[in-house]
Amino acid sequence: MCRSIKTLRPPALPEEATEEDMRAAALQYVRKVSGFRAPAAHNREVFDRAVDEITEATMKLLNGLEIRGATRGA
Repeated sequence: MCRSIKTLRPPALPEEATEEDMRAAALQYVRKVSGFRAPAAHNREVFDRAVDEITEATMKLLNGLEIRGATRGA
């Protein structure tokens, strides 16, 4: 149904993850958990809200991680 979600932190990703990268991962997660590739109209709002919330949580996580041996923004 969906491809694997890739690691978004260095060194697995050579550059900093973009918001687009994080949103794509969130979308894949919501698709996997819900079992829907695209929700029906009556589920669209909750589906989209979940993607937004997971994207935000991913940003907070990646911004808060301390990656030893890596330099941010280099």
